[in-house]
Amino acid sequence: MPRFAANLSTLFTDLPLPERITAAKEVGFKGVEIQFPYHVDAARLADMVACAELSMVLFNAPPGDWEAGERGLAAVPGREQEFRDGLELALHYAGLLDCPRLHVMAGIVDEDDIDAAFDTYIANLAYAADEALAQDVKILIEPINPVDMPGYFMTRPEDALTVLEAVDHKNLYLQYDLYHAQMVQGGLTDFLEANMARIAHMQVASVPGRHEPDANSEINHRYLFNLIDAHGYNGWIGCEYKPRIDTRTGLRWAKEWGIG
Repeated sequence: MPRFAANLSTLFTDLPLPERITAAKEVGFKGVEIQFPYHVDAARLADMVACAELSMVLFNAPPGDWEAGERGLAAVPGREQEFRDGLELALHYAGLLDCPRLHVMAGIVDEDDIDAAFDTYIANLAYAADEALAQDVKILIEPINPVDMPGYFMTRPEDALTVLEAVDHKNLYLQYDLYHAQMVQGGLTDFLEANMARIAHMQVASVPGRHEPDANSEINHRYLFNLIDAHGYNGWIGCEYKPRIDTRTGLRWAKEWGIG
């Protein structure tokens, strides 16, 4: 049965973070993920997650100045030291949280800088994969659709495969978000069946709207969840969506998987 993790940045957002963790436990989630945990002391967050008997399964490395529009540093030339400093902080959090996966965001890149950005990205990912390997933390990359994040360096799943091949590191994996992949090109079944071994984490939301992965979507989520399960996927599927009304009401889609 697929393992679903509650994204604490998008679900239960009417509650403060400690209560979001408790709420996730109460409705049946076994794992949680969060976009950026750095506003909370790492040890305190680790205690909250442990007390709820949950697993922290994923979070993002520091993205730069989010308020200024930055969306990661891994592919941004000239920011290599800042990227390394952020990675060090992220691995500190991962160690205390016992989190085995870290998503490294590429960033916003001007078209004129694409070649330099690719070289920077490859070098930074190789460094990150090396550093994280010693801590048994997988480094993940994720294509993000250009409607939600204009200018993002990597938008298509095929681009991510090119990057994986260029870096050629055993500790670098794909984070496959079904929502982003459908927004860009579709073909979810074929991609999943061909690349399951390269995928270390998935995320899900409906298209259009990025709401609950229910019947009000052009994606047949039940079919895909069964397909993923049949292929023996042992990772997590992060519920990174915006509830149409509120989180608890929207969890009707998940009842057959023991959540809600």
